[in-house]
Amino acid sequence: MQKEINLDETQKELLLSNLDEDGKLSCLKAFKVARLIGVEPIDMSDACKSENIKITNCELGVFGKIQFHDAEDAIYNKIAKNFTQDKDVTCRILWELAKESSLRRVGSTVKFTDVEVTNCQLGCFRTRKGHREVKN
Repeated sequence: MQKEINLDETQKELLLSNLDEDGKLSCLKAFKVARLIGVEPIDMSDACKSENIKITNCELGVFGKIQFHDAEDAIYNKIAKNFTQDKDVTCRILWELAKESSLRRVGSTVKFTDVEVTNCQLGCFRTRKGHREVKN
C-alpha cells in the first residue's frame, strides 16, 4: 500500500536535481536524496511515486540497467550463510556483506545466481518476483 508523501518545494527541487538523463532516480542517489530531504530511505519509493518518478538501477541487480560481471563463489558462500529456507536474503544484509568487498561484486553474484532479494531498503519491493536466467 502506497504511503502518501507530500514533499515541499525544496524537497522536490533536491529530488529533481538528482535525476538521471531518463528522469529516473538511481538506487544510490535515492539514499543520498533521502538524507537531503529528511525522508527515511524506506519511504523513498513512495516519495518518488508521489512525484511520478521511478527508482532505477538497483545495486543488487533486481531491476535497472547496471552491467554486472560474473557471480563469485566466495561471495555466494557468504550470502548463503544468511539464507532463509527459500534462499531469501534481505537487501540490508546484502549491503552489509558488500562492505567486505563491493556492492557491484555482491550485485553480480545476486544477479547471476538463485539468491532472492527481499525487503528493499528504499521500499521498492518486499520480494523479488521471479528469477532471471542464472549463468552456469
